[in-house]
Amino acid sequence: MDAEIAHETAQRLLRQRNWLALVSGGLGVTSVIAISSAATQERELVLVPITGQSLTISSAGVAQEYMELVTRDTALMLLNRSPESLDYWMEQILKLADPKAHGRLKAELVKIVTEQRGSDIAQAFVIRSLKVDPTALTSEVSGTLKTFVGAQVIASEERRFQFRWTYTGLRLSLSGFSQLANDADKNTNQKDALQ
Repeated sequence: MDAEIAHETAQRLLRQRNWLALVSGGLGVTSVIAISSAATQERELVLVPITGQSLTISSAGVAQEYMELVTRDTALMLLNRSPESLDYWMEQILKLADPKAHGRLKAELVKIVTEQRGSDIAQAFVIRSLKVDPTALTSEVSGTLKTFVGAQVIASEERRFQFRWTYTGLRLSLSGFSQLANDADKNTNQKDALQ
């Protein structure tokens, strides 16, 4: 009799063990499928609208509208500066920097800060046009760059600047910027070369 009870108890425990093993295996497979689909699925993030349109960004690539807004804000932040705000100016630009380009960008910005610190020289940039290429992750901004000494405008020149970007995950980061030659500068250089 005791053997029969022991056998029934052992069979019941065996069924429970098998049932738990089956449930555990099913949960393990479900977890692996969920994790792999989450890792390979495109991610989207809805941004608070700063314009009249709704914006989303996706891990599939950067949207042109989003790149235009980031380029606009970066150009205005980078090209509008005064001696009083140089430390804040550099800190904000470095927050946008791609980690791989952080050191190089900081070196360029430190040169500008060193040249401008203690002077009365400020500059303001008025955007005239903006072009972005989400595929190549570049953008170009054209406009008028005004240089001031105190309140006096000492220069007002048409300038073009190029911004280079990296897009990792859902983050658009600044990897470099440079001033481009204007069409008038190109024509002058071509005339000099012909003479």
